[in-house]
Amino acid sequence: MTRDVPALVVGGGISGLVCAYALRKAGIDAQLVEASPRAGGVIHSVTRDGYLLELGPQSFSGTPVLRKLCAELGVSKELLQAPPRAPRCVLIDGQLRPVPLGPPAFFLSSLINGSTKWALVRDILGKSVPPLADESVANFVRRKFSAQLLDRLVGPFVSGIHAGDPERLSVRSAFPQLYEAEKVSGSIVRGMLRLTKSRKGPRERPTLLTFRQGNETLVRALANKLGPALLSETTVAEISCPKEGAFAIRLQSHGREESVSAASVILATPTDIAGKLLGQLDSSFDSLLSPVEYASVAVVSTGYRKTDVGHSLNGFGFLVPRSAGLRVLGSVWNSSLFPGRAPEGQALLTSFVGGATDAVAASLEPQELTSLVHGEISPLLSIANAPVFSNVTVWPRALPQCNLGHADRLARIEQLRARFPGIWLTGNYLRGPAIGSCVDLALAVAEDVRKRCP
Repeated sequence: MTRDVPALVVGGGISGLVCAYALRKAGIDAQLVEASPRAGGVIHSVTRDGYLLELGPQSFSGTPVLRKLCAELGVSKELLQAPPRAPRCVLIDGQLRPVPLGPPAFFLSSLINGSTKWALVRDILGKSVPPLADESVANFVRRKFSAQLLDRLVGPFVSGIHAGDPERLSVRSAFPQLYEAEKVSGSIVRGMLRLTKSRKGPRERPTLLTFRQGNETLVRALANKLGPALLSETTVAEISCPKEGAFAIRLQSHGREESVSAASVILATPTDIAGKLLGQLDSSFDSLLSPVEYASVAVVSTGYRKTDVGHSLNGFGFLVPRSAGLRVLGSVWNSSLFPGRAPEGQALLTSFVGGATDAVAASLEPQELTSLVHGEISPLLSIANAPVFSNVTVWPRALPQCNLGHADRLARIEQLRARFPGIWLTGNYLRGPAIGSCVDLALAVAEDVRKRCP
């Protein structure tokens, strides 16, 4: 027997969950299959020994669309906002220095020299034209501003968001607003102001959010809404197109197989999985999707007695330039940002190791990673003793890398996808890894599917 499904979503990360939820909300009986025992992907919160740990993203930006989704799911009251003025630091010459958070602070800061500040003035008053060829983030910053800005601010920021290498990341793919700003106005500052004014709807100040019981609150709420429409520990073994307007999918779960016919198939998986599945329809999918690189990241949580930490831990945390020679990319001071993250009298810090510039880090043993992190952050934070708690999670394929040529690759993928009406793609390799970006795209894809459904 072949079961008919109007829409089948493959992959139960945040993109797949939101897409399936939106389709079912629109009256389409969408089904979601996830290979692992739990949905949510890298969004994973656990409690251990009184510590509330985020094994993936530590927080997220509260976009209007994401806030609306939380309201629909009934979890808005569980949202927590980080202190809006919590300082962010960067490691410079062995010292943690506050990052300037606005133009006045930027010009007053000793973090940046005079020539870099003058380059910003030159951008405001002058005009430049982006090169025709794809440009790396590093070349973009050096061309527009300075190598110092790249090393001290942009490079660490890239490591914090993409775990990427600025020498290889494409500015038009990783930071499309910067590319568009220069393209439309010849100036980053003027262009960003112009793009901001052109946006519709009320303007909201960006906020950093999480949930009282961790980011997995959002995942659980979506999974609960889907109910039996979410099939975990279920993989797609084969996708074929025996007739126009319908796809035949062979599912496997706990040693059993099932055949499903679907008018729409939405792939919300990493690129290698999407490439292999869609490669059964056309091998070009695999040759385009599978080569997308991913950075591995180790998430190392350490708990300390507050009396053992000489630093005030007042702030968001810190980022580390690659020129500093450390392997830690940065550290988030969780217990300073949100309540209930650590037992009374203790502090929880989450540090990140690896990324595109240190791929071998993910192969270290948990104890090695804990020792590495403690050894590098303890002098910076005046930590006197070893951690009383630790937890290590390694994501071998944590974040897709929007490297040079990524935009052209996506354009070719879209041209190929258009030849197979009913096939859709969503995920963090398309518009960026931020949770808000994934939600926006998943909702847009669901709307496109809805319009196509009879």
